[in-house]
Amino acid sequence: MNSSIDNSITGGFSKCIWSKFRKGIEEYKLIENGDRIAVCISGGKDSMLMAKCIQRLRKYSEIIFSAEYIVMDPGYAPKNREKIISNAEELGLPIQIYDTRIFESAAKEKKNPCFLCARLRRGWLYKKAEELGCNKIALGHHFDDVIETILMGMLYGSQIQTMMPKLHSENYKVQLIRPLYLIRENDIISWTEYNKLSFIQCACQTTKAEGSSKRAEIKQLLKQLRLTNPAVDMNIFRSVENVNLQTLISYHRGESSHHFLDDFDEGLSIKGTNRFSDKKADIF
Repeated sequence: MNSSIDNSITGGFSKCIWSKFRKGIEEYKLIENGDRIAVCISGGKDSMLMAKCIQRLRKYSEIIFSAEYIVMDPGYAPKNREKIISNAEELGLPIQIYDTRIFESAAKEKKNPCFLCARLRRGWLYKKAEELGCNKIALGHHFDDVIETILMGMLYGSQIQTMMPKLHSENYKVQLIRPLYLIRENDIISWTEYNKLSFIQCACQTTKAEGSSKRAEIKQLLKQLRLTNPAVDMNIFRSVENVNLQTLISYHRGESSHHFLDDFDEGLSIKGTNRFSDKKADIF
């Protein structure tokens, strides 16, 4: 294990990585005493950094928990598998590799192979976590994934939603947690470059063949918006924290649906807050 890589997380990258990692853990109660976590490593930069942060948290934090560092091989080319193993050795991660044929199964789906692949991978991870006696699985999604998901939902899915910091599984007694929730992708890239590390990219041949994706379009859109509004990322993130239900035409919570006309004639309002502002709207 390269100790300088380990120390860089709480050294030069303490403010942008370690502090935000700890903040996410505490603010969203992602890791608690008694947890047994299946740390899911894909081989990319995000999941590898997440695994290192969890490993360090377990070693030095007051939180008492255990972790299993698992790698699901969906059908990687030999060079990608070897790269994951060598990176894990350099980072001092005690990984366990499990073979699957998920890429092969997803490739048979012509209409939407990426959706099937993601579904199969997620299902496999939940099942393996249960087999290992884990009550949580940790995935390496970061802050940029969160805001991109918000925009994708609005622009392509006709809905307001976000990528939650943790979720209950519908079919397994396992929670999903996202420990890198508040960490920026550029800071992960900087940490990678500083330590002269290289990780595998998406190893799916289908994705490479298809080229651009909706997420890639959103990344480009955000890049353009930052030129005139450097705070756009945080504004998007805050928008799903500051939702005022009185200003929504309709919304639903589970199977329960609500429409603003349901109680409109009753004149219900919170003191000082009306459904429609009498101030001039910015869109006019």
